[in-house]
Amino acid sequence: MVILFFMKKLFAKAILKIIGWKVVLQGDVDNLDRCILVVAPHTHNSEYLLGNLAYWSLGKKLKVIIKDAHTKNPFYGWIVKSIGGIGIDRSQKNDLVNFVANEFKKDDFSLVITPEGTRSRVEKWRKGFYHMALAAKVPIVIAAGDFKRKTMYLGYKIPFDKITSQSYEETMEEIQNYFIKYDIQPKVPANWNPKIY
Repeated sequence: MVILFFMKKLFAKAILKIIGWKVVLQGDVDNLDRCILVVAPHTHNSEYLLGNLAYWSLGKKLKVIIKDAHTKNPFYGWIVKSIGGIGIDRSQKNDLVNFVANEFKKDDFSLVITPEGTRSRVEKWRKGFYHMALAAKVPIVIAAGDFKRKTMYLGYKIPFDKITSQSYEETMEEIQNYFIKYDIQPKVPANWNPKIY
């Protein structure tokens, strides 16, 4: 397990260097230890892959919720789990918010959430990530890939106590202002709506 961890870190650093991308850490690297990681814009699969590489390059533990058919697959399921896949049966009615809260009771990690829910343009973000953070009592941290500057920004943190002391709208406004301030340019600009709520 330790060998795999270091291999992922070295692999990620090498790939990012080859493709000319850099990682800019905003805040303490420990912000990435235990959080709901809001990844946006989500206009193309490459944004997710770059986010993974950035996280691995910093030696941090990243998880993502996917269909359990992938984690249970006898041929590649172990690979999916080793790179952070958490399988969930989407054919059953699941209380995803409480499922996530229980996962955080077992381990420390960053859970990737793409609140747009699709790579197409949306008018509003889904609220699930916000409720997951509240239920799990963890901060919200932002990850953003800027294709104009070939930069992955990681680590801007909205602490849990701040989330609970302000309204949903105030939290969303803070996130929205983040993307405006840094003028994040996605892979497919036509699919990105910076008005998130």
